[in-house]
Amino acid sequence: MIRSIVRDPFFLGRKSENATEADRRIIDDLTDTLRANLDRCVGMAANMIGERKRIIVFSSGPLLTVMVNPLILSKSGPYEAEEGCLSLTGTRKAARFGKITVKYLDRDFRPRTGTFEGFTAEIIQHEIDHCDGILI
Repeated sequence: MIRSIVRDPFFLGRKSENATEADRRIIDDLTDTLRANLDRCVGMAANMIGERKRIIVFSSGPLLTVMVNPLILSKSGPYEAEEGCLSLTGTRKAARFGKITVKYLDRDFRPRTGTFEGFTAEIIQHEIDHCDGILI
């Protein structure tokens, strides 16, 4: 189901809780909502649709990738980015890393670890910031 985008900085500024298998509906709603906004958005976190759970979804080419309870294990290549957000007006500067390794659960709650670089790494970092209640 496509959900409305939350724009309340108080809600977005609160840390999200770990997701469980009982949160599968949130994964589906988040995926549907990102798909409906791909013309102006490349990634979303669950709090952007009103759910304080550590779930993110992002576009990497034609595929949408789901990460449940993502945790960055390592990062390298710091740089400064300027990012926009569907939940916030305007753009902001953010400290990012060009390469990250992330531990997460996939949409079927199987454990995964992946290394990501470039723009995909930037998207993941932005969405994990959402999970941590960090507004850029």
